[in-house]
This record gives sequence, structure tokens and C-alpha cells, in this order.
Amino acid sequence: MSTRTVLHEADIARALTRIAHEILEANKGPADLVILGIPTRGVALARRVGDLVSEFGGLAVPIGSLDVTMYRDDLAKNPTRTPQRTDIPVGGVDGKTVVLVDDVLFSGRSIRAALDALQDIGRPAAVRLATLIDRGHRELPIRPDFVGKNLPSARDERVNVRLAEVDGLEEVTIES
Repeated sequence: MSTRTVLHEADIARALTRIAHEILEANKGPADLVILGIPTRGVALARRVGDLVSEFGGLAVPIGSLDVTMYRDDLAKNPTRTPQRTDIPVGGVDGKTVVLVDDVLFSGRSIRAALDALQDIGRPAAVRLATLIDRGHRELPIRPDFVGKNLPSARDERVNVRLAEVDGLEEVTIES
């Protein structure tokens, strides 16, 4: 098995800065934005993106988390991970533009689950998707609005995102 690093700490920081600027531009500012991370690493990324959006936009943007474990359609095939905490910011999501943040977009099934989970919480005006890595191989018609890096990969390759908050180091690798 070979592993190669495709993003280093500085590359990740640059990608998140670009995503934050793109979110502000697409939303015409920070008003009525809510940023929700999908556990585990999507939450850390959402906090970073949300902090950058708040800094660049001059207005604090609510940041939270949205666990999708019980909404997944593959629970019978894959071992269930422990459900994480869902933390919806005060003020909720009704009428807001919600930006879902995840680390890697692959089949699209996590995002489908996130849309189902979000529907149980409220009715946003719009939902956007930001992902650090888009590796293709979609099984559902889901496309990200904001992408840190498009990383074409083979189905049998594994993309690993490691973040300081979760893993103690900062990198994106691909294993073949």
C-alpha cells in the first residue's frame, strides 16, 4: 500500500480561506448564514470556515453540527458509529441559508442523510454544500457549491483527511 500527501497544512488553510470568501460572495455577505458541520471532521472544518466568514464578513456567523448517523441508508452494511451531538445554533435554521460542511464528498450518501436530518430540524431558505475534498464517484445527484480541492481518485483508493483538532496533525493523504 502506498500513501501520498496531496494537501499540507498551508494548502488546507488556503482552501478554507477561499471557501469562506466564496460563501460570502455567493450569499452577498454574512447575513442569515448558518454553518453546520457533519461529524467528525466536518465539524472542525465548519468551525474554521465559520470563523473565517465571520472575520471577513464583519458579523458573527452561527456555527453548529448536524449528526447524520441515524439518517444513513447504509446502516445495515456498515458498522454503526456512535451518534455524535447535533448542535443547532440559537435562532435555528428556518429562513436561513445553511452551509453544510464535510471533509470528503464521495458517493453523496452522507449529504443525502444530512438533508434528511436538516428537514427534521427546520426549513432553511437554501442549503449549500462546502467540502474540503471532492473525489468524485457520486451515486446520487449531489454536487458541492464550494470545494477546497477536486481530487480524482480510483474507487479502491482511500482519501484521509487529518485535522489538528481531531488527529493532532494536518494533512490530506491518498492511499492506493
